[in-house]
Amino acid sequence: MQIGYTLPAHNLNLFQAGRASFQCQTSPLNPLTRTHSTSIKRETSTELTRLHIANLEKLLQKPAAPAIELDPQQFQKDSNNGSIEIKGKGMLEGLNLAKLWPQMKAAEEMSPRHLNRLQRLLSKTAEHSPRNHLGSKWKEYHGSKDWQGLLDPLDENLRREVVRCGEYVQAAYQSFHSNPAMSAEEPPLPRHVALPDRTYKVTKSLYATSSVGLPKWVDDVAPDLGWMTQRSSWIGYVAVCDDKREIQRMGRRDIIIALRGTATCLEWAENMRAQLDQIPNDESNNNNNDNNNDSRHGQAKAECGFLSLYKTCGAHVPSLAESVVEEVRRLMEVYKGESLSITVTGHSLGAALALLVADEISTCASDVPPVAVFSFGGPRVGNKAFANRMNAKNVKVLRIVNSQDVITRVPGMFVSEELDQKLRNSRIGGVLDMLDKNMPLAYSHVGAELRVDTKMSPFLKPNADVACCHDLEAYLHLVDGYMASNCPFRANAKRSLVRLLQDQRSNVKKLYTSKAKALTLNLDRERLPMSTCLPSPS
Repeated sequence: MQIGYTLPAHNLNLFQAGRASFQCQTSPLNPLTRTHSTSIKRETSTELTRLHIANLEKLLQKPAAPAIELDPQQFQKDSNNGSIEIKGKGMLEGLNLAKLWPQMKAAEEMSPRHLNRLQRLLSKTAEHSPRNHLGSKWKEYHGSKDWQGLLDPLDENLRREVVRCGEYVQAAYQSFHSNPAMSAEEPPLPRHVALPDRTYKVTKSLYATSSVGLPKWVDDVAPDLGWMTQRSSWIGYVAVCDDKREIQRMGRRDIIIALRGTATCLEWAENMRAQLDQIPNDESNNNNNDNNNDSRHGQAKAECGFLSLYKTCGAHVPSLAESVVEEVRRLMEVYKGESLSITVTGHSLGAALALLVADEISTCASDVPPVAVFSFGGPRVGNKAFANRMNAKNVKVLRIVNSQDVITRVPGMFVSEELDQKLRNSRIGGVLDMLDKNMPLAYSHVGAELRVDTKMSPFLKPNADVACCHDLEAYLHLVDGYMASNCPFRANAKRSLVRLLQDQRSNVKKLYTSKAKALTLNLDRERLPMSTCLPSPS
C-alpha cells in the first residue's frame, strides 16, 4: 500500500529518508516498510533513526520531544484510494506541516505561533528594505509617468521610497513634540531635527500661523493649555541630500520638504473652516496666469483653513509660503548645474499643506526641478480646477490612502474618488460639473493613489478605531506589507512592530500582544531612543 492523495508527490522524498526508522514497528504512518523492509538491513536501522531524528530537530528548530505512542484509531484507511486520513488534530500540529508544504508556509509565518519571526519584528533594531540603485530610472519613481505599472503590484524600490518619505514626516512629529512651545516675544531659536537618514541635512525650519485666535478668557479658564493655543507653531523643515554615495544611488540630489499633521487647538480650528476660497494670484511666482483658471471648472480654489495656515505671517516668523519659496530658490542657486528633484511629503494636515507648497514652488523660478508630492492620509484640498491647475504645472502627486481612514473622504462629498468618477462618467456627470462651479464644498482629490487597507494586516484588528486607521505608523506598516490589491500581507515584511504596539496596542490583535509579553518585551518601559522612536501623531 502506498500513500495516496493526502501527501503531495513532490514532498514524498522528505518522508522516504526516514522510513527505515519505522521499519521495526508496524505503524500506519509508515506502510512502505511492509514492501521494502526486506531490502534494508536491520543493522543500519538504528543509525538511520538517529540521523532522521537529528535532521528533524534541525528542520523544526525544536528540542527533541519524548516518544509518542500512536493510537491506531486516530488513522483510518480510505477504501477507495488507499490513502490515510489523519483525524487527530494534535498530530498535525506536532508534524508542523507548514515546513513541508510551501503553500502553507506564508500562513504559518503570519501566525503568532511563529515566535522567531515575531521576535524579529519586535526587535529594537530597525530593518529596512534594501535600497537599490535607481540610476536613470529615478524620474519614474519620482512620478514622471504618474507611477504607471509601479503601484499594483507595488514596486519594491517605490515601497522603500514611500516608507522613507513617511519616516521624514515622523521626524517632523518628533521634533515638534520634543519642544512644541514658541515664545511670543522673540524669534524662535534654531531647532534640532533627528533625521532618520544621515545622508540629509536640515537647511530650514518651517512655521505655520493661524489667522484666527482664541478669546482672552480661554487663558483665564484654562491657563495650562500653553502651546496648544499659540498662533504660530513649528510645522516642518527643508532638508537636502548631502552624501555623495546617496546622490549617486538616487541619480540626483534631492530636496525634501516634510510637514507634520494637526497638533494645536488653532490648527484644529482652521481644519473646520471647510469653505472654498479662491487661491490668490502671485504675479512674481506665476509666469502664466492662465494656470489659475480652468474654462470648465472655473477658478482654482482651496479650503479656507488650509490657505490661512499657508499664507498667514506670524509675529516673528514669515508665512509658510514665503519660507518655502525663499529656501527653494536659495538651494537651486547653491546647487546650480546639478540634477535636482524636490520631494514634498506630509501626513494629515501636512499632506494638505504639501499640495499648496508644491503648487507654488513649481512656478517660483524659471527652471524648477521636478516636483513630486507623497502624502499620507491627506484630506481633499481644493476643487476640480485646482486639481487641473496642478496637472497643468506637471506637479506629480501620489496619495497613500487607507480605505478605513475617514479623513481621506473629507471635506466635500463623503464618497470615494472611484465612486465620484463613476458618477461623473454617467448621465449625471454634467450636473456634477455644474455643481462644481457653484457648490461651496465641491472638492476633488489630486494625483495617483496607492490604496492600502487595515483589514489586510494580520497584526491589526479588522475593526481598528479611527485613530489607528489615520495613524502614520499604521500607514507605514501597511505600505511595508503591501504587495498588490489581490495579494495578502507580504510574509517578508521588515518594519518593526515596536512602534505600532506602543502607539496602537489596543488595536493590535490580542494574540500578538500576548506573544509580545511572552517574549518579555516591556513596551511600557523600554522606549526606543529619541532618534529612532517617533511618537504617533494621534
